[in-house]
Amino acid sequence: MRKASRHNGNLPSSHLTLIDIFKVSVSGLRTRKLRSALSALGITIGIAAVVGVLGLSASGNADLIRELDSLGTNLLTIEAGQGFGAEEASLPDGAAAMLRRITPVYEVSSVTRISGQVFRNNLIEDGRTKGITIIASDLNLLQSQRGSMQNGYFLNELNSTYPVVVLGSVAAERLGIQDTTDSKLLWIGQEWFSLIGIMNPLPLAADLDRAAIIGYGAAEEYFGHDGQVDTIYVRAYPEHVEDVRSVMPATVNPENPEEVQVSRASDVLEARAVANSTFTNLFMGLGAVALLVGGIGIANVMVIAVIERRSEIGLRRAIGATKLHIGVQFITESLLLACVGGAMGIIVGMIVTAVYASTQGWYIVIPQSAIYIGIGSSVLIGGVAGFYPAMRAANMSPTEALRSN
Repeated sequence: MRKASRHNGNLPSSHLTLIDIFKVSVSGLRTRKLRSALSALGITIGIAAVVGVLGLSASGNADLIRELDSLGTNLLTIEAGQGFGAEEASLPDGAAAMLRRITPVYEVSSVTRISGQVFRNNLIEDGRTKGITIIASDLNLLQSQRGSMQNGYFLNELNSTYPVVVLGSVAAERLGIQDTTDSKLLWIGQEWFSLIGIMNPLPLAADLDRAAIIGYGAAEEYFGHDGQVDTIYVRAYPEHVEDVRSVMPATVNPENPEEVQVSRASDVLEARAVANSTFTNLFMGLGAVALLVGGIGIANVMVIAVIERRSEIGLRRAIGATKLHIGVQFITESLLLACVGGAMGIIVGMIVTAVYASTQGWYIVIPQSAIYIGIGSSVLIGGVAGFYPAMRAANMSPTEALRSN
């Protein structure tokens, strides 16, 4: 009897290899295919939302940086501010010439708003302006804005004194004009003007998109313009932009520099990037909620699995499986569910990013952090969701488990 005891005492302890654990876990999931698929779907949606939001945000910002690089961040806009009381301030005569004397400044252009209306013909009632303004401009405006022509050509030295007009992209759309063929005429003020060009959108000066642009010579001839300048656009060398900006008010109006407003056109695009990041945080929060719901779904499935498989747990404990083996088996099932859902979510998020970015003409950017977050979130959720069911299964008494069946 003692020999038998010694013999029984030398029995090898029960153990499971990693391959055994994987096979047992996969087998457990395959017996509940639909339930497992629905649980993994919750994780897929959450991870896809996170990866998609991060990818679209990175792609949009990459496109914004490309746009800023092409347009330049060194464009400054000078306008007259508010004077004392209700008096409207104005830029002094010769302001543009004074700005050209600043050494880092290499490009200057100016525009002036002209009173009047723009129509397709002279039979339209006054007041139906469609929001189109008349702008008198020098010949350097298109170059200073890094703009381009959609159709036709811009003002030049030969035609700027004649009744010719260039339309901004929005102004042309509102007038129902798509090209400059057939020598189109527009009724501007009380004169017929020939349309010679339509500009592409100007991201750094959206107000010019809604304008009908004529030369200063034509403005003087047909509208009695006195040479007053409303807005000046300045390009300075990028490394000196802030220095130039600081001296501009005193240069333009030495007596009242506080009446001069200087803004950086690219600040609008940078503000758009900040707004994009706000929406990114919002959608990241929605993705986190989806992940939480998915994690609760996995926890629910695993708890039900433990209840349904009590006889299996009792039998395995009876033939030598330890608490650790049972716990590892169930937590591995939870991790597999979460990781499969996470992998599918990463793939779906990348596809959504690629498709949407392509339709918008953006660079396709999938940040590595999005993939790392997807993988890490899957593992974390799987571990947390499976911890309680695994502990419950591991602590189940073999006799009670077998008796409950």
